[in-house]
Amino acid sequence: MLLSLRIENFALIDHLDLDLGTGLNVFTGETGAGKSIILDAVDAVLGGKVDRRSIRTGATRSLLEATFEIENKWLHWLTEQEIDLVDGSLIVCSREVIITGDKLRSRSRVNGVLVNRKLIDQLRDRLLEITAQGQTLQLSQPELQQEWLDLYGGEPLLNARKAVSQAYSHAQTCSHTLEKRRQFEQQRLQRLDLLTYQIRELDVANLTTPDELEQLQIEHQRLNHIVELQQQSYQIYQALYQNENGLAAADLLSQAESKLSNLVEYDPQLQPILEIVSEAVAQITEAGRQIGSYGEQLESDPQRLEEIEERIRDLKQICRKYGQNLGEVIEYYERIQTELKDLEDEDQSIDSLEKAYQQAFEMLKETCQQLTTLRQKAAHELEAHLIKELKPLAMKTVKFQVELHPISPTATGADQIQFCFSPNPGEPLQPLGAIASGGEMSRFLLALKACFSQIAGSGTLVFDEIDVGVSGRVATAIAQKLHHLSQRHQVLCVTHQPLVAAMGDHHFRVIKEVIQTDSDLNSQSTDPETRTVVRVTPLTPPQRREELAQLASGESAQEAIAFAESLLSQAALMKK
Repeated sequence: MLLSLRIENFALIDHLDLDLGTGLNVFTGETGAGKSIILDAVDAVLGGKVDRRSIRTGATRSLLEATFEIENKWLHWLTEQEIDLVDGSLIVCSREVIITGDKLRSRSRVNGVLVNRKLIDQLRDRLLEITAQGQTLQLSQPELQQEWLDLYGGEPLLNARKAVSQAYSHAQTCSHTLEKRRQFEQQRLQRLDLLTYQIRELDVANLTTPDELEQLQIEHQRLNHIVELQQQSYQIYQALYQNENGLAAADLLSQAESKLSNLVEYDPQLQPILEIVSEAVAQITEAGRQIGSYGEQLESDPQRLEEIEERIRDLKQICRKYGQNLGEVIEYYERIQTELKDLEDEDQSIDSLEKAYQQAFEMLKETCQQLTTLRQKAAHELEAHLIKELKPLAMKTVKFQVELHPISPTATGADQIQFCFSPNPGEPLQPLGAIASGGEMSRFLLALKACFSQIAGSGTLVFDEIDVGVSGRVATAIAQKLHHLSQRHQVLCVTHQPLVAAMGDHHFRVIKEVIQTDSDLNSQSTDPETRTVVRVTPLTPPQRREELAQLASGESAQEAIAFAESLLSQAALMKK
């Protein structure tokens, strides 16, 4: 229950401390007096939307604070959230909204401790429920109708829907895995074909060593210049070892060696030079013999030359396709052999994944069917309950039915929910939003809230002009329904209906006042120092009679006062 509300610099409210009571709290005042601002503040303190216009003009900071008395059923949840109560049963929720430059910052606290938006939303669901007249537009939305039906079904139905959500998630996972595997299988087969072709081509290439191409190019160079090599090697042989036209280098060195041998006998210091020359004779002789042998072995081989040229072309083609050089090609060859083996060894077959998905889908359908059965049961109960709640609201001949249409399984089940309605005898049931008038929709919404209030719901119910645009007879029915709700919940209600206001256990008048700021208290001009503020006053019995007279006739004449007293007497009888 909401015990008190403190508001600073919110919209047209500069400062307000408001104490609320049990039962039905009604707020009345002229149109535009600011009644809805009070409810907006209640909404905002528990995480409702705020913007720059929410802060009073000229201010940079707004503070909202609401004190709630907690029901025992939420104590365990509060303990789990590590929220300590004040004075044993109270929670103080506050929200500070600050303008800093172009930015709007907001901070929420529970009992002085900063909390996040998620916790505030969860706390709001347990403390407060706001119903505005504009919400009747949402009654025709299938998603919201489904949500209401499921909530009405209670914990067993909500648990079944949770099971459906889990089954749907599992089926989706299996479906995505299967689809991914199918896509992978297509890619795998394409890759297998490619790798098989490449490995076959590299197998045929018979790659051996990374330097094969370099060695072939050397051999090709030799075979391609065999004649020149033969001629030049013979000329070198003659120059070094055996010259038909004169002395060769070996002959000249031998002569030098012989003369040095003679000189060493006279001068031993020449011995090192003799050794050098002797070694040179041996080396030149060996070089001559080897070049001679090399020249004799040289033979032209056109067939081998053609084979080498063809092999070089093949290897260069392989390198253009698979690597910069044969070393890279051989590494690639070894890598794709491993990859091919891995692809061929793939052990999770599409068949097993299809089977897993089919099992998951069957489980989803089974859980959806269980949910549908519970929804059908809840639908019958809601139909009977809602008609019972609607009849006192001047809708004795109303017909209401919750239709469940099968659809493909989703995360919320395999049902499309549609509320069908017929307010008049002889008229067929039609979708709620297509046939109900604004007044009928308001009463339907109120009756729906009455249904939920008996099975669950928040401690405080807030109604913002739920009775707008209805006749006196319907207003009487709405007043009775609000009174009945207030027996189980604290109810806050903004109303323009005198009888609804008369049913209130606590009555507040909301007015706008034009005041002068502190800097210009004595001025009578309408300069920028003149401000408009909203004031809320708890009414005494005499003030209440006057307020009801104003609501009923727009004046406080004796006749209107007498009518107001009759309304209060009628309300007292209705309460009994």
